[in-house]
Amino acid sequence: MNFWIQLKMHGVHVPHHKNTASMPAVIMDCPKSVTIPMSMHIGTPARPLVKVGEYVKMGQRIAEADGFVSSPVHASISGTVKKIDSFLASNGRRIPAITIESDGQMARYEGLKPPVVRNQEEFLQALTDSGIVGLGGAGFPTSVKLTVKNMAQVDAVIVNGAECEPYITSDTRTMLDQSKLVMEGARILQKYLRAPKILFAIEDNKPQCISLFEELCRHEDAMEVCSLPSMYPQGGEKVLIYHTMGRLVPEGKLPLDVGAIVINVTTLASIARYLKYGLPLVRKCITVDGSAVKEPKNVVAPIGASLADVFDFCGGFKAEPRKVLYGGPMMGITVPELSEPILKNTNAVLAFAEAEATPPASTSCIRCGRCIAHCPLRLMPAEVEDAYAAGDVAALAALKVNLCMECGCCSFICPAHRPLVQTNRLAKAQVAAYLRAKAQKEAVKP
Repeated sequence: MNFWIQLKMHGVHVPHHKNTASMPAVIMDCPKSVTIPMSMHIGTPARPLVKVGEYVKMGQRIAEADGFVSSPVHASISGTVKKIDSFLASNGRRIPAITIESDGQMARYEGLKPPVVRNQEEFLQALTDSGIVGLGGAGFPTSVKLTVKNMAQVDAVIVNGAECEPYITSDTRTMLDQSKLVMEGARILQKYLRAPKILFAIEDNKPQCISLFEELCRHEDAMEVCSLPSMYPQGGEKVLIYHTMGRLVPEGKLPLDVGAIVINVTTLASIARYLKYGLPLVRKCITVDGSAVKEPKNVVAPIGASLADVFDFCGGFKAEPRKVLYGGPMMGITVPELSEPILKNTNAVLAFAEAEATPPASTSCIRCGRCIAHCPLRLMPAEVEDAYAAGDVAALAALKVNLCMECGCCSFICPAHRPLVQTNRLAKAQVAAYLRAKAQKEAVKP
């Protein structure tokens, strides 16, 4: 099933740099300590259950979900809780976190066992208990995403194996090294969500993954592989739905509104692992790469391990890192300190030397239109830039700035090196602030 000949959203062709694609993930040494944030997901932060001085074991729940859109947190190592404090996250916010000092044993919590799942309700409860969130980057609690009141509206579950960002290969290794768990996860969704069709969406720069899953799907009902041309941002939800199902997700709507559920391939494998073994989400496969890294590799790291420990496990640096990112170079977030921890939704950490980390200077817009031509959603970034500078919220709304997925295609393709994606993000915040202020004014009207 491939609609590419008839349908195509635009994007950009980025250098792949999939340097670690052939490297199976290796398990990182146990760090001396971990700092585990209570907010590694969209929604309300988890509420701590442990106290300073308490001994905990790997897999033990140390914080519970504090609302419907929330997720519990589990200890990723065994040891003693040293402090419960806040730290400054890469997004500039202070987030509560639990620091555990390792005893070097990595002892498992005795209460871990596979959950009893006999129906959809028990399946969703098991997902809640597992602490699994979207592992492709968004971090939306998986139990919430898969809570669908009317399953008749779902036509397909799209398993996102596109991994279109440069450098990142952690999902590739999941597909190659954990293919049995991925297929078990797909069968689980068929059983408990009654998903009528499972579509494995994989870019064609991963021929080994495509070949493997085409063979695996031959023995399954209602499962197939969609081989998609390697183009960024192929892995974006709206782009993926359009290229596999031929459906547009309207502004303000969700994939479910057009009959689709999109789930990351590593998330799917994690669901199967939890149902099979009972070990909650306590570690993550991440790609460690970049021009400053001495020994790039895929690493299975405990959640909460510091980036410093992860880079040390990869031999340290061969050049001074001038920029370190959570995620890829297109949508990644700059990390202020190497003490920052690995999060549930971290799929890569990249460190770049000065040459790659220094952006070119911006010049005046030449109105070439490349940002429009390459935007997957056909937005007009140059016009958004002007409207934002003028504080014209009505124009920003008319330009559909809230549709922007912040993929960075506009900035990447701009010959003037304008910071267009950053301006789009600020423009969206400007619109949101205006709407909040408007709602507050209307609320106090007599």
